[in-house]
Amino acid sequence: MEKNSDHNQPVNRLPESALANHLQKYSIVLGSQSPRRKELFAGLNLPFSVEVREIDESFPIEMVPEVVPEYLAKLKSRPFKSDFKSNGLLITADTIVLIEDQILGKPLDYPHAFEMLQLLSGKKHVVVTGVCITSNDKQITFSDHTEVSFKKLSDEEIDYYLSHYHPYDKAGSYGVQEWIGYVAINKIEGSYFNVMGLPVQRLYEELLKF
Repeated sequence: MEKNSDHNQPVNRLPESALANHLQKYSIVLGSQSPRRKELFAGLNLPFSVEVREIDESFPIEMVPEVVPEYLAKLKSRPFKSDFKSNGLLITADTIVLIEDQILGKPLDYPHAFEMLQLLSGKKHVVVTGVCITSNDKQITFSDHTEVSFKKLSDEEIDYYLSHYHPYDKAGSYGVQEWIGYVAINKIEGSYFNVMGLPVQRLYEELLKF
């Protein structure tokens, strides 16, 4: 009988990609509690763990809005420094919605979310995600911008979405992958995944250069 040389291999083990080979010396940590970011990062087929550290996410009021996500992504890396592994590779990120030079973060409650969606209704806005990649001896940050156009939303449509999907953990009070993305978004210029919370194509390229 022919000997099966693969009998000790894990079941359903994915073949290593060029990126996996490039990063094989690292123990990768995604520093985010977002299920969307976890789902998106998992799509790169890299071994990783998820760790969350609490931090004050405030930023200087005079800061240019476009640079806030990078600032916060870098800020989120700081609590990990005290016990950072010598082979650690940490990825942190932050997403905001920008409209008329106003930053929309996560809504506080239903009325706040309703107000945000009324503001986005019938207009274009920009989603900006900042990403920070940190190792023991190196750190880089970058951001990605996506322009999103909403149709005019009725109050009934906004109420239906908020009542059924409760998007209170999402910047701008909406998830592009949910019902509202199907019925309200009529144009996207840039990365769809960036609107979800992680520009994975850009992240892939940056990790290849890291």
